[in-house]
Amino acid sequence: MSLENKENLVVIDLAIAEDSIQKKNIVYDKNGQNHFDVISAFIKSIRGSDPDATLYWLANMVEAGEDPNFIFRRLLISACEDIGLADPNAIVVVQSCCDAFDRVGFPEGLFFLSQASLYLAISPKSNSTKSIFKAMEAIKATNVSLVPNHLKNNASNYLNPHNYQGKWLQQEYLPTDLQGIKFWKPKDSGWEKNKYEDLPKKQKSEGHHHHHH
Repeated sequence: MSLENKENLVVIDLAIAEDSIQKKNIVYDKNGQNHFDVISAFIKSIRGSDPDATLYWLANMVEAGEDPNFIFRRLLISACEDIGLADPNAIVVVQSCCDAFDRVGFPEGLFFLSQASLYLAISPKSNSTKSIFKAMEAIKATNVSLVPNHLKNNASNYLNPHNYQGKWLQQEYLPTDLQGIKFWKPKDSGWEKNKYEDLPKKQKSEGHHHHHH
């Protein structure tokens, strides 16, 4: 096939996409699938790391004339809720695709929807960002816990980690009544796993320095 033909094929593909995207009324298929069921299947396919199902439900939404902003909103949420710290770059990729879509529009904007969706589908998964809810429960459940003296503004007995080898030293950062509590449960995947494994190494190697300060 000559290069010319290849170019023509791309133009034809985009023309077909544009044609189907023009039918703006949201009509999901004959089986009475609705907008919320299809977006749910889409996000669950991403969470389940199935790129083929992800593309199928994306195509279903595009064909039905779904608002791309609605799809991107759900992708942004998924980037931090389902991929999160396993790949903190996920949110960057989705946001870039979002911005690119705003600039380009359909039909070529389909590439940005596709790239953002596929990126999330094949990324490692972590939902450790939901640890914030545990911290919020602790806030609601306890009387207000006071800021420890050494963490207060202008405290004279605060030890600044930048002045220590390895930028780390033993120091309590939680209120006295909550010391030792763990809100964050890291997942065993990707970026988060490596960062979390680095933490105790740092603490072990630097831990013995704090005694003579």
